[in-house]
Amino acid sequence: MCLGIPGRIVEIDRDGGLPMGIVDFGGVKREVCLAYLADEVAVGDYAIVHVGFAISKVDEEEAKRTFEVLKEMSELDELEWMKEVAEKSLGPEQADAS
Repeated sequence: MCLGIPGRIVEIDRDGGLPMGIVDFGGVKREVCLAYLADEVAVGDYAIVHVGFAISKVDEEEAKRTFEVLKEMSELDELEWMKEVAEKSLGPEQADAS
């Protein structure tokens, strides 16, 4: 299964000319290649990330909808980590509402 996860870009820099960024996935921060979206994203934007590459920009509402779907999918035991990320990204007030 291929899965793209939304995250919020918190930092952008260049690594040897390659646009890179730090993306926050509900408290888990990872370095991500931003080459596909270099002219489209800024700090604070959300992007769908797949295997370390930001592949599309999304607005905050779309990111939240995606986290809701991920949270629903995480009802399977083997995807418990996904539930944690989704809940942290949604915030406590929204995570408890479902």
